[in-house]
Amino acid sequence: MASNRLAPEAASARPLPQDLPGSLTDTATFAPGAFAPEGPGPYGAADDGPGEWNPTEESVRSARGRHRVAKQRGGLARGGTVLGVGVIAAVGAGGMATAEEKPPVPISMPDIGSLAADVTGALPDAESLPGIGSLLGSSDDAGDAPGAVTAAAPLSSAGITTEDGQGAGAGEALRSRILQQADTQQAAAERDARDAAEHTALVQAEKTAATDHKEAVADAKAERAEAARKEAAARAKREAEARAKAEAARLAELAKSYLLPVTSYTLTASFGQPGDRWAADHTGQDFAAPTGTPVKAVHSGTITQAGWAGAYGYRILLTLDDGTELWFCHLSSMVKTGGKVSTGEVIGRVGATGNVTGPHLHLEVRPGGGDPIDPMPWLRGRGLNV
Repeated sequence: MASNRLAPEAASARPLPQDLPGSLTDTATFAPGAFAPEGPGPYGAADDGPGEWNPTEESVRSARGRHRVAKQRGGLARGGTVLGVGVIAAVGAGGMATAEEKPPVPISMPDIGSLAADVTGALPDAESLPGIGSLLGSSDDAGDAPGAVTAAAPLSSAGITTEDGQGAGAGEALRSRILQQADTQQAAAERDARDAAEHTALVQAEKTAATDHKEAVADAKAERAEAARKEAAARAKREAEARAKAEAARLAELAKSYLLPVTSYTLTASFGQPGDRWAADHTGQDFAAPTGTPVKAVHSGTITQAGWAGAYGYRILLTLDDGTELWFCHLSSMVKTGGKVSTGEVIGRVGATGNVTGPHLHLEVRPGGGDPIDPMPWLRGRGLNV
């Protein structure tokens, strides 16, 4: 470090250290060789070389006031000591600036001790500041461990208050905040759950509606099909009833022109029945009745043949207007042997002539004069109840 040694110059009047002014406005001029120490030395009284000024306890008044350092996070320096150190450093820097054989510069030096005492006395104690004093420990407090920190200021000093305006404990405030956050999270969770439930219900309702719609469409189709089927069945029934009614009317009309050949009878051998008395199966329908029972014309027509016919005995052949031939066989007598006859007119009588075992009327029906057919359906088809 550079020395505070001044460049050599002519000696000037030098005040004694105890005569230095204490006011902030007082100044002193220092010249080379001032305050040289007595006795021999490189810059003593014997040699007129430059002297070195060293402030002593006599030249600087002691600082008044409290210089207490509180212990908070490694310690906090307060009071005039810091200010004094800064001023001395500034003076040293000034001395360094005036070295290197430069002309002397007058320096105005304040009364450090008085200034520090005045400033320190005007400042309030740190312990009295709101929210700060409790953070700083005091070395004068009995029982405080080094580096201990006192309790924090009330929450009301930090801006946290309860509903009644009074400060709440830190634990109570933290608990309230946690409960509030929990309530907020629970409300959000419930809202999300409610939204999810509503979405699920909406999707389910849409699926149910779609299913119901499909089922309704299917039911409607099934109902229409069933209705169509019932309508078709009803229509078929009505048509059948209409046909039956028309047929009944027709048969009733035909019945007026068709009659059974005998009124009192017993059906014996039927059409197609096999037997040893016939060369082939039976070719007609037998109506058993007592001998002499009247035989009537089934329908109006013309008698085209009458006489003996071998195994048929006495036979009358009646030809109708449509060409159908009716054979009346095994007669005991013939009443009509030719000409036109009307429906119900007696044309002969029941007998047992020909190849027979007893008196009966053998009736054959031959459409167009051809092969015989079953007489029973033919008679029923003309309204006759056989």
